Amino acid sequence: MQNEAVHKTISMMGMFQDSDLFMKLLMLALLFASVWCWAIIIDKVILLRRTREKMKAFEEKFWHAGSLAECYKDMPKKPKDPLSLVFVNAYQEWMHLHGQKAKNLSIKLEERLSKVMQITIDKQVEKLETHMVFLASTGSVAPLLGLFGTVWGIMNAFNAIGAMQSANIAAVAPGVAEALLTTAVGLIAAIPAVLGYNKITNDINRIAARTETFSEELATVLATTQEGE
Repeated sequence: MQNEAVHKTISMMGMFQDSDLFMKLLMLALLFASVWCWAIIIDKVILLRRTREKMKAFEEKFWHAGSLAECYKDMPKKPKDPLSLVFVNAYQEWMHLHGQKAKNLSIKLEERLSKVMQITIDKQVEKLETHMVFLASTGSVAPLLGLFGTVWGIMNAFNAIGAMQSANIAAVAPGVAEALLTTAVGLIAAIPAVLGYNKITNDINRIAARTETFSEELATVLATTQEGE
């Protein structure tokens, strides 16, 4: 019976139930942050995979098209991937500029196209980076919150020991274990957040670099293309 009572006291659920209100709220907040981080990571992984697949499909379509006009006609009204959006926006701007007289243009054709494509790229990267700040913040703040909860719990444990006027291991262990639980929960939230942030950021940077390269190639093609081709 005594062993069963000790086992119940030092279990994670038992430690959570025995902790004070502040530590319970802190651990619940960290657990919520962990769940939300996992939701963001899973959503981003799926989104980036689909984006890469759409980019690959567009590249094959673009380089095998007979002409820019033919490729543009086959494009959906609202493209979803960065390469398609760069092409559609750049081609529309290119047609608009060719509809004007050259002497009325205050900016060169190449500069206008480059500006349009860069704005499109920036918007797409910003869209892909949505919620990434939460991952970065959780990865850096969660361990500190867990450590703060540990310090708080140890202070309470020492106060309880002083009130009991006993310093044996049976009196010290439960309070210290409860205090260390918040550090463990903080690490549970922080580790996936850091790993997910690094992986997703690297994938976004690769997509951005790939889009930048395509925009340079597209600018070269448009600069040497006559209207209607």
